[in-house]
Amino acid sequence: MLGDAAARFDAGAFLRTVPNRAGVYRMLDRRQRVLYVGKARNLKQRLSSWLRGGARDAKSMALLSHIAAVEITVTHTETEALLLENNLIKEHRPRYNIVLRDDKSYPWIHLADHSSFPRFVFHRGARRAAGRYFGPYSSAGAVRQTIALIHKLFRVRQCTDAFFRNRSRPCLQYQIDRCSGPCVGLIERGTYAEDVRHATMFLEGRSEAMIEELVDRMDTASRRLEFELAARYRDQISGLRRVQERQYVDGARGNIDVVAICREEGMGVVQILQIRNGQNLGSHTEVPRNIQSATEAEILEAFLSQYYLSDGRFVPRRIVVDRTLEDLGPLENAISERCGHRVAIGMGRRGHRARWIQMAKENADVALRRLLADQSTLDERVAALARALDFSEPPSRIECFDVSHTDGEATVASCVVFGPEGPVKSDYRRFNIRGVTPGDDYAAMEQALARRFAASTPDTGAMEIVPLPDLLLIDGGRGQLDRAVRVLDELALPGVAVAAIAKGPGRKPGFESVYRPTHASALRLPADSPALHLIQRIRDEAHRFAITGHRSQRNRRRRTSTLESLPGIGSVLRQRLLTEFGGLPGVKRAGMEDLARVRGISPRLARTVYERLREGE
Repeated sequence: MLGDAAARFDAGAFLRTVPNRAGVYRMLDRRQRVLYVGKARNLKQRLSSWLRGGARDAKSMALLSHIAAVEITVTHTETEALLLENNLIKEHRPRYNIVLRDDKSYPWIHLADHSSFPRFVFHRGARRAAGRYFGPYSSAGAVRQTIALIHKLFRVRQCTDAFFRNRSRPCLQYQIDRCSGPCVGLIERGTYAEDVRHATMFLEGRSEAMIEELVDRMDTASRRLEFELAARYRDQISGLRRVQERQYVDGARGNIDVVAICREEGMGVVQILQIRNGQNLGSHTEVPRNIQSATEAEILEAFLSQYYLSDGRFVPRRIVVDRTLEDLGPLENAISERCGHRVAIGMGRRGHRARWIQMAKENADVALRRLLADQSTLDERVAALARALDFSEPPSRIECFDVSHTDGEATVASCVVFGPEGPVKSDYRRFNIRGVTPGDDYAAMEQALARRFAASTPDTGAMEIVPLPDLLLIDGGRGQLDRAVRVLDELALPGVAVAAIAKGPGRKPGFESVYRPTHASALRLPADSPALHLIQRIRDEAHRFAITGHRSQRNRRRRTSTLESLPGIGSVLRQRLLTEFGGLPGVKRAGMEDLARVRGISPRLARTVYERLREGE
């Protein structure tokens, strides 16, 4: 069972606000300490796997039990996320990350240029050998992937010096176009040196300059009718365009904060992107209050003064903001006097600073979307639902039921509950349906409703009286609605409002029909209706909860061996049968004489096993 922190953290509500973008996530405990830092090509998929995954090891379960919040930083590329993850792990040394001692343990790319035909190699440890080093990288996999790209794009050699000196014909790497064959003189030394120079530019992040140079060479080769050479340049340019991932903190010197603001619907967030010694250390979000009547410039100026004039805060020498602020002199002087060094505040209009501003704005937008989705949207949707159903006031407790099974097997009904704050997961219930005809959804729904509302009827002697809902939603059509009304009437609970939501043609969202007991025709809400969005959300949650329970029940049944239900067959005999016949299919194929030959199986027991295994055939 997860701890109190995880219980307060609503993973479902959080995941609905996470974008399908590359980035870094930080898992925090209730004291805002960083527990774990991870990167992802797709934040939504990775965090969904983390927070909604199935069986886990003890370490993962311990981490999940302490999560109180998750923060994310969106990046432009996965490579940037990789480097940011590395920086954050160094900065925070999270308890649940694998943290190396220092940079000497991180891998590098080494250009061993002591020979006429140098090569790029993986390196870890002290950097004493001659040549250039590129890095550090946060993982060995990143280094190997980059070296593989260098071999593919620039065809520099990858063999050892001893192997290189003793070749009489090119190796397989030449045959698959991953090497230019310098070992047997298939490329001139000057041409090879150009390839090494281009690879170095690639590692330095100067891909644009290199591409321009390659384009000129391709045009020149085409004019000279050297079409094979032109095609090679074309392939290099195409490959570079696919893998080109600029590091937006390249070229930065010193420490810089990048600040952006995003505002909508009376709420706003300020995003602070931190650049330290030329490296991106991630971002964090501040939510200012009482901003309804203020302009964005006023909000930003108030934030800068309060944030950077607070005691004990590190202030960089340059603060880049996303909009022009008037009369910054007094603010710059006050901040400079407090921190003891000159601080400049200005806009980032071009180059690296413009890209940093764009990144900060994107993260601010993501944070604001998550903030807006928390409560105001839910209140709006509940109010819209009350208007659509002619309620005098918004419902404070909504319950929704769904039934799930596979061809009648392992039928499970779910009940999910939504309150003013959203899902009330402590009140979720599942009902394993028994004693009804397989596949009879009407009977299954009726049984689940009867069992649920019996807990709200004092006359039934229920151990705990469960509060009644203001609105009961049924996943289904008119038939399921009639069964629900029958159950409520039999239990003398006529005050519960009930409605059924049926899927539209092709089960496409936005075409649902809402059935009500006192209305002959179905209610069709517009596809953009907040009321319909809330119904869909609750219905989908009930469906998810039912599917999860059904699959668990079905898998549990299917894991149970048929032999376990046979009288006279204990665990020892069962294992002996499975071992000697190679599994359950072999036992089913065996004759009575074959079964009787197994030690411990008498002829009478062999007949019983033989007949029981064939009863369903």
